Amino acid sequence: MADPTPWIAAEDSGAARKHAPATLRNREAIAAVLADVLPARGTVLEIASGSGEHAAFFAERFPALEWQPSDPDAAALASIATWCAGLGNVAPALAIDAAAAGWGVTRADAVLCINMVHISPWDATLGLIAGAARLLPAGGRLILYGPYRRADVPTAPSNEAFDASLKARDPAWGLRDVADVTAAAAAQDLAFERLVEMPANNIMLVYRNGGDGR
Repeated sequence: MADPTPWIAAEDSGAARKHAPATLRNREAIAAVLADVLPARGTVLEIASGSGEHAAFFAERFPALEWQPSDPDAAALASIATWCAGLGNVAPALAIDAAAAGWGVTRADAVLCINMVHISPWDATLGLIAGAARLLPAGGRLILYGPYRRADVPTAPSNEAFDASLKARDPAWGLRDVADVTAAAAAQDLAFERLVEMPANNIMLVYRNGGDGR
């Protein structure tokens, strides 16, 4: 089988199976945190699954969990299908726009979102948080991964450059402040649980649902 196409727009040959190089660099570190925060059983809804590489890797790593990938992009949905083909604990990917009021899903035991918050408008983050609050049971977790700003921690020069490049592509994109995300989560009864330092100036944020879903 040919190597998957790197999912960089300028280098995309049009092959259905996409490859985002960052997934190979961060999946083990992310999995180590997930092992500590995911439920033993249940359904994990991944918002903005992208190429589908994370969904396939984590489904194999955590076989007792059911994985529900999603993405609003048709090319991503096609790529997810190729990466997850043959995995019995992965449901067909759903076309979910995080900013939408309804997702066509009634429940999830955990919601995972990797590298979306900074590459989307703020409304997408607010929608993600509201959707997680609707779906999660009491104690269910929303888990975020990516680069963020923190008032008490200097932003790495590489992240500052990344932020500038994102805003050049779309002024509505850019690194978000942890305090803003946490305030938005608190407004939906999702309590901040932990922040985990990750490689390459990324972090994981974990929020726990304090209600009964909505």
